[in-house]
Amino acid sequence: MSRQPERADAPVQSAPRDVFWPGFMIGIGLVGTLDQVVLHQLLGWHHFYDKSTPAVGLASDGIFHAASTVLLLLGGYLLFRNRRRLVDNEAGRAWAALLLGGGAFNFYDGTIQHKLLNLHQVRPDVPDQTPYDVVFIGASVLVLAAGWALLRRTASRS
Repeated sequence: MSRQPERADAPVQSAPRDVFWPGFMIGIGLVGTLDQVVLHQLLGWHHFYDKSTPAVGLASDGIFHAASTVLLLLGGYLLFRNRRRLVDNEAGRAWAALLLGGGAFNFYDGTIQHKLLNLHQVRPDVPDQTPYDVVFIGASVLVLAAGWALLRRTASRS
């Protein structure tokens, strides 16, 4: 049984039906990668796990970077597979999801990993963490709010 070629305007059957989750994954992967490059590598402020030896910290950074890269690539692949939806006024929804994913990741990182689990701090070598926490968590709340506002705006246009 031979397979007939798909029409150019036919929907992609195996692609996800929504661009939200691929965009959300890209947001997590992108912000995780930026966190890794800027805070871990360029500034050298902390490792993903700071409660052990530098070698363990470096290994934890590698695992974190691999996970964020996988999310970035997987989200990009799924979004590419569903690219026809981006033409159908779904690009705003994908951007909203990217902002929500990035903001949610940083909010989780700043509250759960930094404060609750105490895996690391934004900048552990300073006596007062408060300004760093306020900026880090505050920025994540602003990104979340921007993503939520864009998602609501795109939903109202549908």
